[in-house]
Amino acid sequence: MIRRALEKLHNFRLLPVFVLVSMAVGVTIGKVYGISNFKITPPIDAIKAIFRGSYEFSLPNTLALGVVLGLFMMIYPAMANIKFEDLGKAARSPRQLAIVMFFNYAVAPFYMLLLAKIFLSGEVDLYTGLVLYGLAPCIAMVIVFTYLAGGNGPLAIILVAFNSIMQMILIPVYAKLLLGDIRFDVWVVGESVLLYLGIPLLAGMLTRFLGVKRYGEQWFHRLKFYLDTMSIVGLLFTLVVMFALKGDLILEKPFFIVQMAIPMTIFFWSMFVVVYLVSWKLGLNYEDSVAVAFNSTGRDFEIAIAIAITAFNPTVALATVIGPLIEVPVMLVLVWFAKSTEYKLFKGRD
Repeated sequence: MIRRALEKLHNFRLLPVFVLVSMAVGVTIGKVYGISNFKITPPIDAIKAIFRGSYEFSLPNTLALGVVLGLFMMIYPAMANIKFEDLGKAARSPRQLAIVMFFNYAVAPFYMLLLAKIFLSGEVDLYTGLVLYGLAPCIAMVIVFTYLAGGNGPLAIILVAFNSIMQMILIPVYAKLLLGDIRFDVWVVGESVLLYLGIPLLAGMLTRFLGVKRYGEQWFHRLKFYLDTMSIVGLLFTLVVMFALKGDLILEKPFFIVQMAIPMTIFFWSMFVVVYLVSWKLGLNYEDSVAVAFNSTGRDFEIAIAIAITAFNPTVALATVIGPLIEVPVMLVLVWFAKSTEYKLFKGRD
């Protein structure tokens, strides 16, 4: 009975319904509790407070930890499904890495800047928030989207690891180049990499290595169903938390959301489709094309929010918080787009 109910979560045709319900629940919670009136605690700061023994149980702190928990539930199962030997093969992928490097560092930040100039030139804070959002490639959720689309998970992890290193070097450079003289703690980038990528990766690899060693591959195959379920539940839980953060604002100032949604939707769709087709044209298979496209499209909202909170005013921070409310649903539609075009574009490629 329970398993049959959980199997419905695995039905990709029902996922849009679950997503819409999660968004509606989040908006309702945000409206009922007026969460936008609270000053949201950055997740890393909440975790530091726990270790220092100064954590204060409050709604903002709890919501901050909810984001961390939801992302862990999403990413950990994808990490646990990766075989060690596949990571070695994925590391030897020069064409895939070159495509991601070009689109992430020579195209994406400047393309988002162009969209900000076109759509938000009269809104200084929203303009700044959108440019911030475009600075860095995603280091966490793209693994989940690749996983949901049936892409090359080990390659996605290798690309994310590379992006993590590049971010620590290039974010201060791009921030100064595109936004002028701003000051923020560059260690926030390293902390985000550890929190959102390092911990789920370590936990996932230990689960697979120790579990298979002790109980065998057949045991892990049975466990996989529950890991996949956790990933989907984590996605829906994350949507509830994220939409709760600004639920009342969405209802009170919908135009504010629309102003950010138009350029962001254009960015995600055009970037994904272009990189996906370039990868196809260059002879990559479906699995690699999906991994490359999502790694070139997703943006690192955790770092954008952290920089906005520490270096800018609350409206800029608000603009970056709105970002994932738009990104996650759009990326889920792109998962559907990729899966629906797999057979037409990649028939006969292995």
